[in-house]
Amino acid sequence: MAQSIKIPIHQLNEDKLKELQEKYPGAEVNLTLPAQPNDHLSETDFWAIIGLFNWEAASDEAIVQPAIETLAKMPTPAIYSFADLLSEKLYLLDQKKYALHIGEDAWQPHTYFSVDNFLYARACVIANGKDYYDKVSAHPEAMPKDMTFESILYIASEAFGLQRGKPFDYIPAYPIETYSNKAGWPD
Repeated sequence: MAQSIKIPIHQLNEDKLKELQEKYPGAEVNLTLPAQPNDHLSETDFWAIIGLFNWEAASDEAIVQPAIETLAKMPTPAIYSFADLLSEKLYLLDQKKYALHIGEDAWQPHTYFSVDNFLYARACVIANGKDYYDKVSAHPEAMPKDMTFESILYIASEAFGLQRGKPFDYIPAYPIETYSNKAGWPD
């Protein structure tokens, strides 16, 4: 019979974790997270941050800088939420029906397919805003052709670094690597 131990997260320190690991080496951790409405981003907030991109800037890094700076001024949990929302959208676009329409490097059977290029092409869809994301979601053939936007992938980590002065060591809610969405790649 499974047993449950309840410990407030603020009481967990390195010593307490080691103690629990020694006592229960096969145990798994399950967190119950209280709702904190002011600490996370809504879909509207997420798209508003994407809308801050400065498309007049000279480099991709400069294009996303306003979004990084804005996110860095928000509560830290908002940065985690941004990463989770971005990962969800990238995951949902991780499907063969989208990969077939990215231009010269489109997915083809028995041909090399760049998983990184497809990730960056999916990122380009999101970088172009909610309306374009919704359009592509409904019409895979609207995927951008031969266009990528890798810099969007680093917004959360850059904002966290700017805010906290340390690396962003976080695994978002959804895997973003190509072929992660198994349902989107039927045999």
